[in-house]
Amino acid sequence: MTYFGFLSQFLVVPLVIFLIITLIDNRRGKPAHGFLNGRAIWMAIGLHVLLAVIYTTPWDNYLVATGVWYYNPKLISGLVLGWVPIEEYTFFVLETILTGLWWWFLARRLTPPREFKPEMNIRIVSTAILGAIWLGAAYILISSWKPGTYLSLILVWALPAIMLQLAYGADILWHHRKLGALVILPVFIYISAADSLAISSGTWTIDPAQSMGIFIGALPFEEAVFFLSTVVLIGFGLTLSVSRASQARWTIWAGRIREINPRILSLKRTTKESQ
Repeated sequence: MTYFGFLSQFLVVPLVIFLIITLIDNRRGKPAHGFLNGRAIWMAIGLHVLLAVIYTTPWDNYLVATGVWYYNPKLISGLVLGWVPIEEYTFFVLETILTGLWWWFLARRLTPPREFKPEMNIRIVSTAILGAIWLGAAYILISSWKPGTYLSLILVWALPAIMLQLAYGADILWHHRKLGALVILPVFIYISAADSLAISSGTWTIDPAQSMGIFIGALPFEEAVFFLSTVVLIGFGLTLSVSRASQARWTIWAGRIREINPRILSLKRTTKESQ
């Protein structure tokens, strides 16, 4: 199976289906409950595509450059940017758009959740838990335990971004937990199954020396963690980008920042006058 063959079968086809459904829903004026609609969601998906490419490119190039994973040169187009084939960059884009359209499809069909109530504790606790996991992964990476290389690289890369999402809006994400679960689990299972087929056909390979040798069927455990992380990042990010509760929180925070600036300027003037 060529890499572009994999993309066309497992990502392009469902993406086109959900794009058609999205356009039909737009024409009918079907709203996403509890979220901004229309152009705001298109912009959020586009922003996440950009972030996915920017955030993942250096990390993925490092993986290929150090041999953590490698591809069959006979099954790619031959166009390589850095150490990574163009198909890999295409994968970043297609996965993000597909997850975004699936998110939008579900948000329009779920019953609106109850009234939102801010909860600081869930934001603090969830961020702290992931912080502890990140420290453990960083320790494994620094200790140079080779079988833990791939897993630790995934966690060190993915968790800081997820921690930021939780620190800002874990309570908002919990408020929309039904949507989050229905977005994340099916896409994670689907892409993991597709990846398992690609690995079995030799499209790409994970270095056994840099992974723990734990498999879910033909899928290395690390690959499952990677796809779960990426879908979480996209699903959480879209929810926080266009949630009305998130927009209200951002408005409050922005107002506080604007209030702080005049105070800082006033303090500086007072200090200069006293000198």
